[in-house]
Amino acid sequence: MKLLVSVVDVGEAREAAEAGADIVDVKNPAEGSLGAPPPAVIAAVRAAVGAEVPVSAAIGDMPNLPGTAALAALGAARSGAAFVKVGLWGVSTEPEAVALLEAVRKAVDDVPGAIVVACAYADARRVAPAPLAPELLPRVASEAGVAVCLLDTAVKDGRGLLHWIAPDALTSLVDDAHVAGLQVALAGALRAEDLPVVRATGADIAGVRSAACGDGRRTGPLEAARVRALRAACAATPRASR
Repeated sequence: MKLLVSVVDVGEAREAAEAGADIVDVKNPAEGSLGAPPPAVIAAVRAAVGAEVPVSAAIGDMPNLPGTAALAALGAARSGAAFVKVGLWGVSTEPEAVALLEAVRKAVDDVPGAIVVACAYADARRVAPAPLAPELLPRVASEAGVAVCLLDTAVKDGRGLLHWIAPDALTSLVDDAHVAGLQVALAGALRAEDLPVVRATGADIAGVRSAACGDGRRTGPLEAARVRALRAACAATPRASR
C-alpha cells in the first residue's frame, strides 16, 4: 500500500518526499475537504519533489458543473499533477457523477501521464443536499473511464473514515473497484493506528494529513519522523488473497 501525504506548500512537499511519501498531494484546506491550490503552487511542488515522486492535486469539492470541472482539471494537469482529484460534491445521482467525471477525463486525455481520481465522501449523508452515496463510487468511476477511486470525509471534525464506514464495508468497496480494474485510495482523518485496518481492506493507497503533522492536527507542521513511520506501516505485509 502506498502512502499519500497531503501538503500545503513547497516546504512541506519537499519534506514529505524526502521522508518517503510515495505520492505528494497538494490541496488548499481553506477551500474545503478537497480545496484546490493555485496552479503556481502545483508547479512549484512538481519542481521541488523530483521526477520520481508523483504529485496529486485536488480541484475542489465540485458543484454539478462539468465544464468548470474540466477546465480546472486541465489546469491542474498542465501544472504538473499526475493525479487530478475531483470531489463529487454537487452530484447525487449516477448519471450526474458519470457526466462530471467524463468531462474531467476527456479534458486531461491529451496530457501525458494524467490520471483522474474520482472522490466520494464517506460521510455524505450529513451534507445537504447529500452528494453521491459512497457505495456507488466504483460503478460511476468505471462507467466514466477513470482509473482511481478515492473515499474521503467531507467534514473535518476529527471523525474519520472508519467512524463512518465499517472495515468489512470498505473491503467490499475495494473488492468491487478492483474487479472493475480500478485502484482505490482511502483517506479521511486516518491515524497511524488505522493503517493496518486500511491495509487489510486491500486498498492501494492510504492518504493522510493530520497523522503526518505535529500533535496529529491537520493545521500543525508536517513532521518527517511521522511520515517515515506512516510509510513503514503502509509497507508492511498486506492481507492474504481471499
